[in-house]
Amino acid sequence: MKNLKYNSIIKSPQKGLLVTALLIAQFGFAQNKPNTDYKGVIGKTLAESKEYWPEPVSAPKGAPNVVWIVLDDVGYGASSAFGGLIHTPVLESLANNGLRYTNFHTTAICAPTRSALLTGSNSHKVHVGGFSHTIMSAGFPGWDGRIPSKNGTVAEILRDKGYSTFGVGKYGVTPDEDATDAGPFDRWPTGKGFEHFFGFLGSATDQYKPDLIEDQAHVTPDGRHLSEQITDKAISYITRQHKAAPGKPFFLYYSPAAVHAPHQVEAKWSDAYKGKFDDGWDAYREKTLANQKKLGVVPANAELPERNSLIADWKKLTPDQKKVYSKFMEVYAGYLTYTDYEIGRLVSYLKESNQLDNTVVFVLIGDNGASKEGTLQGAVERQTYKAGETEEQVFQNNLNKIGEIGTPQTYANYPLGWAQATNTPFKSWKQDANSEGGTHNPLIVYYPKGIQEKGGIRNQYSHVIDILPTTLDVIGVKAPETIREIRQDTIQGYSFYNSLNDAKVVSSHKIQHYYIFGARSIYNDGWKAAAAHHPNSIEVKEALADKSKANLLNADFDKDVWELYNINEDFNERKDLAKKYPEKLAELKKLFDEQAKKNNLYPLIDWSDVYQRKIHQTKGTEGQSAAELLYKANK
Repeated sequence: MKNLKYNSIIKSPQKGLLVTALLIAQFGFAQNKPNTDYKGVIGKTLAESKEYWPEPVSAPKGAPNVVWIVLDDVGYGASSAFGGLIHTPVLESLANNGLRYTNFHTTAICAPTRSALLTGSNSHKVHVGGFSHTIMSAGFPGWDGRIPSKNGTVAEILRDKGYSTFGVGKYGVTPDEDATDAGPFDRWPTGKGFEHFFGFLGSATDQYKPDLIEDQAHVTPDGRHLSEQITDKAISYITRQHKAAPGKPFFLYYSPAAVHAPHQVEAKWSDAYKGKFDDGWDAYREKTLANQKKLGVVPANAELPERNSLIADWKKLTPDQKKVYSKFMEVYAGYLTYTDYEIGRLVSYLKESNQLDNTVVFVLIGDNGASKEGTLQGAVERQTYKAGETEEQVFQNNLNKIGEIGTPQTYANYPLGWAQATNTPFKSWKQDANSEGGTHNPLIVYYPKGIQEKGGIRNQYSHVIDILPTTLDVIGVKAPETIREIRQDTIQGYSFYNSLNDAKVVSSHKIQHYYIFGARSIYNDGWKAAAAHHPNSIEVKEALADKSKANLLNADFDKDVWELYNINEDFNERKDLAKKYPEKLAELKKLFDEQAKKNNLYPLIDWSDVYQRKIHQTKGTEGQSAAELLYKANK
């Protein structure tokens, strides 16, 4: 039918008939096309007819409830469930009665991770290579921030398989342009399969004054901490559904804003950690590594990478520096422990209502590694960098407001030294898709009815896109060919269902690429090639605040240095083998290019492009600074 000139053809009756025939042949529609889905009999009278009612869709008999818990900005070495020094007894209990997956990976930043999680396919493939925010999306297939209908979410799939579907907390993949009460709502959670949703659409929000929605409208928060509100709402959804249809399973996406900035929590939680971190971030790393070895979540011969050159030796800090930095960490730790408590309220409800044994719980302890966004000094305000402001001025401001850190009056985020510590035993941080510190997160799978071993360790390589197909295998359903008559793309993830009861099964996931605003890497069956990119986000913001550093804004991807690691033998990237095996490096770089083309990754866009407003130049954004648009995105 290409290039048919309908007007000229239809003017001729003979040609009009030809067009009709062609349309019927190609598209299968005609005025009296029979409905092949109808199984009844339609006669002229009721006596000659037979009614037909299709069977309602129902989940497989005995299918489990499904709960996905997604924490935010938590490094591998934060939670006590994986050896960290922050007390998380509920996560420990789930891990001790389930499985710890030690080789699980995210994308290195939140929106790409969440889009990949929800769809089971790579973030650029589903159009969220950056974010759905105006400032961090671009008019290219891999970058526009709009998940296509052909990439159905887990909520859409399970809704159509007979599940009730609920979401609470952070969503993060609704385009800014759609995030008003006028809609359109097809990219809100309710447009992506969630029958009910309570939370916020952006990437971050104030914990006491959140930009809150329920279903398809903004609502007024009640003044309590957001984590308490979302837990109450999740329990109410499940309670109501269980009363109306006790045999119907549910899917819950529980995604608190925790522990993304702002770090805000009642003082009783942070006060419990007073003095606990006074020996500093270097000591934290050593203690955590020892704990991780005891738990078996790192190799017995693991060693720490050297302290990052940006991070000061704790012993050389002034008393005031130690005091301020320790306070930031006490608040972060209290916030994570409080989050664990709220998860415990949900788990306790499921247990008390006799639903826990037949519930499979996936806990992603972080949608990326620990955050670098608090910068070297830590932050008490949204905008860390201001033109002409020195590091000393930032520190003095933090010192003056030390009593407010963790309260609703500040937008707190801890300094970079604590991000390195809570990322133990890895190097680098969130955003660094080249490094395990950005992409390597703990995963817990808990399923009393389906997992025989309690407290088992699983070392198979896996990625966030693998959660969805694994969930479908647990339930016993196949990915649909269509959702609401829209043909679906193939899900790209690999199920690790077989590993639930077999610690030795080999991972099916052999190839995985990573890319976040310049930083990039490629994994292939134990080998990894990686390139850090400059300027990174810290360097870009420094350059924008200090005109003398403007040359930092000039990016050249060809000058990025690629490194090579044998992850099977060097899991935390301590030995660069690029010079030793140049052929292997060349092979992996070629593979990265192939994967990039396959997954809509190109063009390469970096933080310099974002902050200089080189992308998404549309009506309504002219003249607005990067800071203004970021503020709106994080409301």
